[in-house]
Order: sequence, then C-alpha cells, then structure tokens
Amino acid sequence: MWRWRYVSGRQLDGFRRYKYSAVDTNPLSVYIMQPIWNKIIKIVPLWIAPNLLTFSGFVMILVNYFLISFYDWDYTASGTSPGLVPTWVWLFSAFTTFCAYALDSIDGKHARRTQSSTPLGELFDHGLDSWATSIFVLSFFSVCSCDNGKAGVSVYTMYIYLSIVLFNFMCSHWEKYNTGVLFLPWGYDISQVVLIAAYLLTGAVGVEVWQKPFLFGYYITDALVILLIGFSLFLSFPQTLYNIHRAHLKKTLKNDSLYEGLLPLVSPLLLFILLTVWVVLSPGNILAKQPRLFLWMVGVAFSNVICKMIICQMSSTRPELFHWFLFPLALVVYAAISGLLGWMEEAVLAVFTALVTAAHVHYGVCVVSGRLQSGHGRAALRRGEDGVWERFLCCLVGAVSGSLNVQLWLSFCVLFYSV
Repeated sequence: MWRWRYVSGRQLDGFRRYKYSAVDTNPLSVYIMQPIWNKIIKIVPLWIAPNLLTFSGFVMILVNYFLISFYDWDYTASGTSPGLVPTWVWLFSAFTTFCAYALDSIDGKHARRTQSSTPLGELFDHGLDSWATSIFVLSFFSVCSCDNGKAGVSVYTMYIYLSIVLFNFMCSHWEKYNTGVLFLPWGYDISQVVLIAAYLLTGAVGVEVWQKPFLFGYYITDALVILLIGFSLFLSFPQTLYNIHRAHLKKTLKNDSLYEGLLPLVSPLLLFILLTVWVVLSPGNILAKQPRLFLWMVGVAFSNVICKMIICQMSSTRPELFHWFLFPLALVVYAAISGLLGWMEEAVLAVFTALVTAAHVHYGVCVVSGRLQSGHGRAALRRGEDGVWERFLCCLVGAVSGSLNVQLWLSFCVLFYSV
C-alpha cells in the first residue's frame, strides 16, 4: 500500500543535482524576525532533527484548526453567538500560530547548523507549507464569522480570500520553477504577524471587535481585504512577473518555451474553475451548507497539485498537463450541478473530501518513503549525509517494507542516540 511510486526515477535523479537558492528582501523578515529566529535557534538542541521541527509546527496548526472546528463547525459561532468560543481558544490560537511560524522559520537554519540539509528536507517543508497555507486561513475565518447581516465575512467571500492566498503561494513556486530561485514572498511574514495580532486582539476584547465599525464606517475585515488584495495584485504577482522577466533578459530561465513555462499553471487553474463552477451552480448551495468541509477540500486538493509542481521544480522535470484529481472532481461537479446528486450532494462532498484527504496523505507518505528507499537515499544513509530524522525514517520504512535488513533497522538506536 505504501510502496506506490509517485516519483519517477528521472525525478529521483534530479534531486541529486538540486541546489537550494532563495532570496529574502522583506524588511520585516530581514530586520525584525530574522534576528529573533537567530536567537531562538541557539536554544534548540543539536540532536533535534530539522524535519522534526517542521512536522511539529504543522501538527500545532492542525491541533489549532480542529480545536476551533469543535467550537465553530459552520463558521457562525462568532457572528450569531458571540462568546461561544472560549477566550482561551483565541489565546491558544495565537500561541500555536507563533510556534508554527517560528518552527517553520528556524528548521532550515537548524538544518544548516547541524549540516543535515537535504532536498528531502526542503520537499518535506514546502509540501507541508502548501497544506498549512489553507489551514491558517480556515482557522482565521472563525474570528470573522459568517455574515450576520451587518458585519462579518460570508462563506463566498471566504472562498475568494482562500483562493487569493493559495494563488499567491502557487505563484511563488511557479516563479521558482522558471527561475530556479525562490523569492520569498513578503506576504508570508506580514500575514503571520497579522494572524497572531488578530487572535490576541480577539482574546483580549472579544469577537465583537470585528462586528463594529473601525474607521470611517469601515470594519477591520474591510481593512484586511484591502491589505490582502493590495499585496496580491500590486506586489506579489507583479513581483513574480518581474523576476521571471529579469531572468529572461539575463538568459537564466530554466524554460525557454512559453508553453513549458506556463504548463504548471494548467492544473491549478482548472482546479479553481471546477470548484468555482460547483460553488456558483450548486442546486443545494453546497458552500453555504457545508463551508468547512468544502473549504478544507479546496485546500487539500490545491496542496496536492502544488506538491507535484514543487517536485518537478526541484527535480527539473516536466509536470503533467492534467492532475488526476481533476477527473473525479469533474464528475462530481457535473453530477452536482446537473441535479443527479439531489439531496445526496452533502454526503457526496463528505465522502469526496475524505477520499481526497486520504489520497493526499498517501501521496505524501509514499513520496517520502520512495525518496528514502532510493539508491541515493540508502547511500546517504550509509555516508551519514542525511539528518537523524531522515535516517530514522529510512530505517523505519525499510523495516516495515522489508527493503532493508533487520540489522540496519536496529542501527537506528545507535544513530539516534549517538548524535
């Protein structure tokens, strides 16, 4: 079950030649946050694996999301029943968001500090980031609540917000696919700081602050909308196009063909079109009835599509034209908007969401285990190039699948405690 090969031999070979390259020009990151991370990284024990930091941050994001979901499943608690979500939940959200932000910022530093940087570590980090991006947003929606007739954010506005955020994330990795350099988006650090501040504000004065005019009759949510759209349309996307154009002028583009350069965008755009058709034409108004399920499914499907783009970008290989998720999604959308599903639309959404989530988890586990069980992965294990966490995973996967002998699996104990 866990031996399915999602990564081709050519892509595995591409990982061997991969070199990480990134540029961070955000003043908030360079002058404020980076000095903080440099101090925090000093207290992290050297025996802690970088990928363990990455995974711990993602787990904290998930715990926070499911906790908020327990109190506010349908995104109405803050709008119709202020106070239903306890104050400590908002404070916990601020804490987990900061911890996840910090862990995601120091995992790479820790990898370089322990000389355990590997392509697998970057793939693991960016793969989880592609999923965490939507979870951050979906958790924050509970603060704003659904439209109560006066203030708040409607589920349709939530869908637009989420799409814009995911579009920005996609642009960053599409940019790297063409230039070979990851230009870290300014919006990431700003959004994390805004999220933490919003949770603290909500915990301090209550959700009512989001339902009262803030300035000149505008609400805080209006300011956030302007900030989000402004950064997307007038900063992030233009900066992406500029960096690609500059690489073209310098003749450093990885893809000379316009078709090859735009190919990674086909599946994400088709995914967005299909989902939007379902939202707009659903006879049962599926987004309004099951906003949390639908938006979760959007985030998971997007993450899987982008993960394939990240693998192609890191391995310098060509992405597939149509992601396989598009075909079952197209069938479900057609059955829904044509009325074939009828009253079963919500049940089908639940089943489809569960299958998409399971498929994404299966994809992630198989990609990591396949990378670790490759000849390069086993050679790195013998040479000690990979970190303790990578070596542990390789031994564990080998023990389960039978691809490595028992003696190698037992060597995990020595490897773990000797570093």
